[in-house]
Amino acid sequence: MGKQDSSSHRSASDAVESKVTAAGKRTKREAATSIQGIDFAGSAPVVARQMLGMILLIDGVGGMIVETEAYDEKESASHAFRGPTPRNSVLFGPPGYAYVYRSYGIHWCLNFVCREAGHGAGVLIRALEPTTGIPQMIKRRNRDDPRLLCSGPGRLGQALGVTGALNGKRIDAPPFEISASGISSRVVRGTRIGISKATDRTWRFGLAVSNFHSLPFR
Repeated sequence: MGKQDSSSHRSASDAVESKVTAAGKRTKREAATSIQGIDFAGSAPVVARQMLGMILLIDGVGGMIVETEAYDEKESASHAFRGPTPRNSVLFGPPGYAYVYRSYGIHWCLNFVCREAGHGAGVLIRALEPTTGIPQMIKRRNRDDPRLLCSGPGRLGQALGVTGALNGKRIDAPPFEISASGISSRVVRGTRIGISKATDRTWRFGLAVSNFHSLPFR
């Protein structure tokens, strides 16, 4: 009887300790929610627009974000549409983390997770205007035309050295650096590209004045 009581007490204590530990980890991970005035707990389309004009560097290499795409678990084009799996679990939060996947087994694509933890949503970084570390980008891409370095998610991933090792990393800590460019421009939007589902949503956003989009906006 005494051993049973002791075991029950330990089980209860362990359960409490487990909850406290989980809560602590959850609070720590959620610290990445607000970055440079952008609330990553917001909806994917809102965050996608707000990311335009921001400077993104990875290990000191990058430039100004000029094109993004939003995705949400409620639409079939999203990796989160069928629910969480080991492969896409990062996409379900908490917000403010990098979700990296390989497209067609070739190109690494960089996304920023948004919305509250448990809701699968993110923003694909489609194109940058190169500003920093251009010689390194040229070496990685084997291209010297600045317009071909980061104009598309696959090119961008290669130029910035994106790999699966960045999946699940906080985007407000090294190797990431996000800052405001101070540049304001009209935002244009259009339907997403490179997908075959939910193609009617106008969730691709870009800076109106840019020569570095992956494809022109109609």
